[in-house]
Amino acid sequence: MGISEIAVITGKDGLTVPLTGPGTVVIFRRAHGIWKRGRTFPFSLEPEKGLQGLRRKVAELGTFLGECRTFVARSANGAIYFELERARCHVWEIAGRPEEFLDSVCLEVKENGERDACTLAATTDAGIPVPLETAPGKFTLSIMDIQRKRSGVNSKQVLQQFIRRAGFTELEIICEHIPPWIGFEAEFLGIRIETGQSAPHEVRVLLKKPE
Repeated sequence: MGISEIAVITGKDGLTVPLTGPGTVVIFRRAHGIWKRGRTFPFSLEPEKGLQGLRRKVAELGTFLGECRTFVARSANGAIYFELERARCHVWEIAGRPEEFLDSVCLEVKENGERDACTLAATTDAGIPVPLETAPGKFTLSIMDIQRKRSGVNSKQVLQQFIRRAGFTELEIICEHIPPWIGFEAEFLGIRIETGQSAPHEVRVLLKKPE
């Protein structure tokens, strides 16, 4: 079954913006094969108000969304993405104008169902590395090639679901720079995070589950 409503956060130029905003969330409704703009909601985060302020903002957004459970932003990560997921809102990462991708999103949902996180440009796992288990419960993975090549596969696609499944006691991540979303994920999941410089232009991030 397809969907009749899709929420998109856009900037003043009509293009999608990151989930954190600032921007305007627009509900697009599909009727007789045509997408039309519906209700709107100005949205931006206030980092100085901390996690409690973020959750309040997300709660306001959730009230605005109502039954709409498909959300499109240019990029999505960290705490706000996690909160929307908890509210059973499926977030897609797409850059561009809504009229260019709404039909594609609708078709993907109809054919494959709504997924936890979707990127139209990367619909398969081909070429995406997976963490290597070096000892029971201990994993390691280098994402340096991904960060350097800018190939369309990002660190979140590689690691986020693995981290959320929490099937590890320790996860070592070798990277060129620390992905900005990992700190938020660790905080929400109660995972301890340690970082250090292991070589020039090489950072080691260690995630440890509480005992």
